[in-house]
Amino acid sequence: MNQTIDTILNHRSIRKFKPEPLKQEHLALILDAARSSSTSSYLMAYTMIGVTDPEKKSALASISNQSYIKDNGHFVLFCGDYHRHMLKADEKEKETLAYNVQSTEYFMIATVDATIAAQNMTLAAESLGIGACYIGSIKRDLDLVNDLFQLPEHVVPLFGLALGYPDEQQEIKPKLPKEAVYFENTYKDDEAHMAALDQFDQTIETYYRTRSTNQREDSWTKQMIKTLHNRRNDRLTPFVKEKKFNNR
Repeated sequence: MNQTIDTILNHRSIRKFKPEPLKQEHLALILDAARSSSTSSYLMAYTMIGVTDPEKKSALASISNQSYIKDNGHFVLFCGDYHRHMLKADEKEKETLAYNVQSTEYFMIATVDATIAAQNMTLAAESLGIGACYIGSIKRDLDLVNDLFQLPEHVVPLFGLALGYPDEQQEIKPKLPKEAVYFENTYKDDEAHMAALDQFDQTIETYYRTRSTNQREDSWTKQMIKTLHNRRNDRLTPFVKEKKFNNR
């Protein structure tokens, strides 16, 4: 096993950071790693906004109800972005581009591009001893996020990434086994799928029962059924459409 694989397999979300900013040389390296990520059709349809303003970090923390959004070494907001692609187009070209990027495919490209960049950033950060935690809950108030960062049309906030030097050491949370997520040539039949899920439920029950903090009785399938039982963010679809994304 090499160091890269070891870093990947030892990933864990960090939610408690030391009260110090990232070293500038570390920040420069992880930004370079993010910028070096794969991208569809060379579009690079994302933007990263570093949030250092304490008031803006506090506002994001209030939206998400997570203190570690403001108490970290650096916070990055990832956005899907086609605004820059139109800046040098003439008026006729802008009209065509503005129509085309509203397709679901272009929205997916922007989302995937941003996610790949963020994962590159996370892996680079962890290789430097920096902890990371993805923040999806900024979507609870996208209008406020949009106003806080003055995002133009064709720029939509997707998620955040909290970074910092860890002030905790969490256990590695088990992930679904290969048998539940990797199939060859066709989708796995339900009987085989259920067997893999049953095995994973036993693993998760043991994990929750024996971990060092917040012990509880739970299984993965029960947790997911409970999670998916809740409706999520009815404002998201109209907001995305208003930002000229995913309209066709």
